Amino acid sequence: MAKLWQNLRFSLRMLAKNPGFTAVAVLTLALGIGATSAIFSVVYAALLSPLPYPNPDQLVLLWSKINGHRNPVSAGDYLDWKRQNSVFQDIVAWTGGSFSLSVSGHPEAVQARITSPGFFHMQGIPLFLGRDFLPQEDQAGKDHVLIMTHRLWQQRFGSDTHIIGQQVRLNGEPYSVVGVLAAGMPDRFESHLFVPLSFKPNQITHDVRGLSVMGRLKPGVTLQQANADMNSVALHIAEIFPVSNKGWGASVETLRNAFTSRDTIHDLWLLLGAVGFVLLIACVNVANLLLARGTVRQKEVSVRASLGATRWHLFCQFLSESLVLAFIGGALGVGLAIAMLRVIVILLPPFSIPTEADVRMNLPVLLFSMAATLLAGVLCGCAPAWQGSRWNPMERLKEGGRSDSGGGGKALRRSLVVIEFALALTLLAGAGLAIRSFWKLTRVDLGFRQDHVLTFGLSLRNDRFAHPEQTAVFYRQLLEKIETLPGVSSAAVSTGLPVLGTEFGPKFSIAGQPAGDPSARPSAGFSMVTPEYFRTLGIQIASGRSFNEQDGSGGLPVAIVNETFVRKYLANVDPLRQRVVVGQLIPAAPRPGPPIEWQIVGVSRDVRNNGVRREGFPEISVPFWQSPWPSARIEVRTSGDPASMANSISAVVQSVDSDLPLDQVRTMDQVVNASLADDRFATVLFAAFAGVALLLAMIGIYGVMSFAVAQRTQEIGLRMAVGAGSSQVLLLVLKEGMLLALGGLVLGLGGTYFVGPAMRSVLYEVSTIDFVSVGAMAVLLLVAAILACYLPARRATRIDPMAALRCE
Repeated sequence: MAKLWQNLRFSLRMLAKNPGFTAVAVLTLALGIGATSAIFSVVYAALLSPLPYPNPDQLVLLWSKINGHRNPVSAGDYLDWKRQNSVFQDIVAWTGGSFSLSVSGHPEAVQARITSPGFFHMQGIPLFLGRDFLPQEDQAGKDHVLIMTHRLWQQRFGSDTHIIGQQVRLNGEPYSVVGVLAAGMPDRFESHLFVPLSFKPNQITHDVRGLSVMGRLKPGVTLQQANADMNSVALHIAEIFPVSNKGWGASVETLRNAFTSRDTIHDLWLLLGAVGFVLLIACVNVANLLLARGTVRQKEVSVRASLGATRWHLFCQFLSESLVLAFIGGALGVGLAIAMLRVIVILLPPFSIPTEADVRMNLPVLLFSMAATLLAGVLCGCAPAWQGSRWNPMERLKEGGRSDSGGGGKALRRSLVVIEFALALTLLAGAGLAIRSFWKLTRVDLGFRQDHVLTFGLSLRNDRFAHPEQTAVFYRQLLEKIETLPGVSSAAVSTGLPVLGTEFGPKFSIAGQPAGDPSARPSAGFSMVTPEYFRTLGIQIASGRSFNEQDGSGGLPVAIVNETFVRKYLANVDPLRQRVVVGQLIPAAPRPGPPIEWQIVGVSRDVRNNGVRREGFPEISVPFWQSPWPSARIEVRTSGDPASMANSISAVVQSVDSDLPLDQVRTMDQVVNASLADDRFATVLFAAFAGVALLLAMIGIYGVMSFAVAQRTQEIGLRMAVGAGSSQVLLLVLKEGMLLALGGLVLGLGGTYFVGPAMRSVLYEVSTIDFVSVGAMAVLLLVAAILACYLPARRATRIDPMAALRCE
């Protein structure tokens, strides 16, 4: 132990004597360790950390399943599962919605979660004030109570400790506040209001599936046993309700990462791999610096060896210095990781990782940082320690420690530069693929015009608009007022929106064709739109006509289908002579009404109605006036900045209904940008880490070439004395640096072969081996190498031959 402390003290003294070297090495390691720790914090929080619930392994999600695909659950199935299962302590369900919350007379749209009583108890989520929902509050008439998150309580109610029992208006009706959740994880929920889930008798059906269901397994019950029991229950339900449940089963899955897409999980691991490359490059860089520094300490090491220091003692001393450097860099890296985390959290798309994920520096992340620091110290120190311990002290004393007389040290340093450039090219190639993929995504033909369009949602109360005529009158009046505003070109109402998709996906059939088994019928996106919808969004009609004001209530039911629908279902017939049969959609009704035959009068061009990345799905649009729906979106095309019209439009809505707030007010540009958030996040981070790798590679080759010039001062001076010109010396140094860079590029090309397949899920219309991206990154790295080598080369041309020879 005494020897260890002696080595550490000596290492600190040596590092203090060389502040420039120490600063570069520490900052290099800090970049590598900081980036790695920051990304690991996200990966740990999202994918590895224990769920913050009591006995989290008992919590599972239940899905309705058909043809291998999981689906939401119907109210009837949920209640039957709850009664008939034998493997769960309890089962709860929930759904979501937007509520109009009025505070001090000002309505505001707030996302709410409608949950079964017992929802918070099952998850062990504590309350700060009040109580949980009571079992009897799942009955209609007793369900006008609410629980709110701690954040909403602070932001909208001023942390009023007497709020329990107070009345709050939701959708124009009084609700009694019964609880406030404790601060913490619930504040990261998308919903900040919770009301009881209750079913009226006519809502308990088996064919309308819209509930999410969670269960807590009994102690000792495995996932396999739960699936077997639930499949038995599902088979029994299908025997009783064959029309709605034939072919439907049940699936029980673990809660962890149940709502995190596979692409997101894959992207997080890719990012962790990318920063791992950054850390490796940083370690190689510092190892090279230590090798170069060790070379000029040959005489010191030889003297110590002559005085009795063994090779093991010398190895430990060099390794101690690298470990001290690493731990200083690690401490700085943790601070850098905290700063990086703040940026990453800002860039992270909302709700792309589980709400349970608490992204911060915690003990497991700090332990990981310590392990990364120790690994960096060992990786940085082993090569210099091995080299220093193998020097022959007598030879070095005879030479006077003037230069790196042995070829081994020079070869090792140059090999490390080649490895560093190979790693940098591999990471840069990945960034190039991500950037090219994102560039292509931003240039996708969406099938509509996204410029100068403002969109927002409205949710009308079913009790106030019980009849379709009332809904139609409201929206007609609203559109008339909006269209009279200065700067408004057109306005439309719809139940769906390009990129975001459609609200409904009912099963359908084609009139005149065999209907077949109802449960096996195909489904399509279904939207109700007003006549100006296609013009407002610039969606072209490929054949037939658009809707007009004659397509109203009492007229012939008409429909417009998209090109994908025609290709998939009407490929060999004239679509304008076909009728599509869909059950009537009735607001607040538990199931579709009688079938309606909609005459197809037009075919619209495809739009991206399932995100920017994915091709559109089959879609049916019908006139809004023939099938009014209370909850809808408004699209407004303006001649100027659409965002500047939000206040004017809000005032118009308030003049029609003072309790009705605008929900999700966004321009279509913002809608499209939001759909690209995941790709933008991955691209920005890949590019940032590749930029760090490029910087480190430049520092690495600059350091090696600077040291080479310093070591070869006498040689260069002699060359210049016998007639070598400045340009010849410049080319000599640049040639040596470029050979190292080219060697790294050739080696790195092998690494790029594996990068593309690993990034397949990230890429869009870019080959996994994209020569344009790899070539561009290779040229960028080569240019960076030239710039990094130029300064040492320029310095070499300014060597005074006489001064250099006098030193010799």
